Amino acid sequence: MAIDAPVARPANPRFSSGPCAKIPTFSLDKLADAPLGRSHRAAVGKAKLKAAIETTREVLGIPADYRIGIVPASDTGAVEMAMWSLLGARKAEMLAWESFGSGWVTDVVKQLKIDAEVKTAGYGEIVDLASVDFNNDVVFTWNGTTSGVRVPNGDWIPADRDGLTICDATSAAFAMDLPWDKLDVTTFSWQKVLGGEAAHGMLVLSPRAVERLESYTPAWPMPKIFRMTKGGKLIEGIFVGETINTPSMLAVEDYLVALDWAKSVGGLKGLIARADANTAAIAAFVDSHDWIEFLAADPAIRSNTSVCVKFTDPRITDGAVFAKAVAKRLENEGVALDVGAYRDAPAGLRIWCGGTVETSDIEALMPWLNWAFEAEIAAL
Repeated sequence: MAIDAPVARPANPRFSSGPCAKIPTFSLDKLADAPLGRSHRAAVGKAKLKAAIETTREVLGIPADYRIGIVPASDTGAVEMAMWSLLGARKAEMLAWESFGSGWVTDVVKQLKIDAEVKTAGYGEIVDLASVDFNNDVVFTWNGTTSGVRVPNGDWIPADRDGLTICDATSAAFAMDLPWDKLDVTTFSWQKVLGGEAAHGMLVLSPRAVERLESYTPAWPMPKIFRMTKGGKLIEGIFVGETINTPSMLAVEDYLVALDWAKSVGGLKGLIARADANTAAIAAFVDSHDWIEFLAADPAIRSNTSVCVKFTDPRITDGAVFAKAVAKRLENEGVALDVGAYRDAPAGLRIWCGGTVETSDIEALMPWLNWAFEAEIAAL
């Protein structure tokens, strides 16, 4: 039987998994200090870019001897730069458990044509991490944005590995504790956990990755936008704010504002706690309703940012149609925007729970989810 619509509504209905919700204190006037109309190569531009790099290092606890660069084309650009520049020196091991990881497999195997061992798992699962051979270069996503799964920790990565680890951490950075000593290349974008603007990516290189860059030249031509070395030496300017191409200084300012907010809520620990609290609110709802489950059945590998759920009621005959109808009903009510599952993922909903989302909004959404479910069941 259909139930009455709830009274309370989320103050912010934006639960998109990218671009994600802005910081709770966001307003356009906070960007007033952006050096608009100025060259990014001017002193003021360089200072802003360097501040973005060093504040990222501070908040995430990135070691002092790791290089951090701002690169074009968001997280995708950062991953592609890493793969095109570093892979091919030894066999690769590609780990994929969702659509973006599968995309990296395609690029390595079909485009770069590198000898690779490919290991895949279905949505909601991850591969057997104990089977990974670290004599190879290993490419993986820390958090599966489209599948709601994550690796539980870095214990499966040995300290004395011969190959490099290349980690797409775009929906993990600023929400999960990344073990930097286990990661040689780490990438993410501003548009995920801190709710920044799109188009800019971050590339973090360990000393081992720098050594590979300076000692290995790939067999294929290297596009200018991917080049990180010149004459066999790292182009250090990239990692102090001298970007390869022109960045948006407005987006840089927005990222700096978000980083300052992150520090105000307790830095990385505070951000993780906010994401965990958001996910716990959904878990409490799932535990008390028998028609919904997490796509990731194992709590140990369940994401605390891109939380994916599925409908399990036996009365549902077409899961995709039903899930889309629920998402549409929530959108029409203005209580949840962009919560449909990713197009290649199993039918269900995907609710962003990163630290820029308020737990009170997640809690207010849950009764609406119950209402939308009952309304669609009644409409069957």
